[in-house]
Amino acid sequence: MESLAYSKINRISAQKLRLVADEIRGYSLPEAIDVLKIIPQKASRLILKTLYSAGANAKFKNPEVVEERLYIKKITIDVGPTLKRFRARARGRGNRIKKRTSSILIILSDGK
Repeated sequence: MESLAYSKINRISAQKLRLVADEIRGYSLPEAIDVLKIIPQKASRLILKTLYSAGANAKFKNPEVVEERLYIKKITIDVGPTLKRFRARARGRGNRIKKRTSSILIILSDGK
């Protein structure tokens, strides 16, 4: 049985999220939660929130599921829409600032 959680338009670049996502790929649900609580980056909080949602979705689909048997089957980080802003520069010019966003997809499975 599989369950998934999808978090869209997170205000952090996909490159920063992928660094944390690579650390927990393939871990069981309790192990991944413990690792994410230790990592100090903002990305770990966003992935942890999505991971809790995926665990709750698994529990909702099948109330008899044992959380210790769930593991991260797939975690993907995709690029979201980019907010384009301008910063004033000298002599009346402007530079573009790209505020990047990303999305997180987590699929949990119990191996059945």
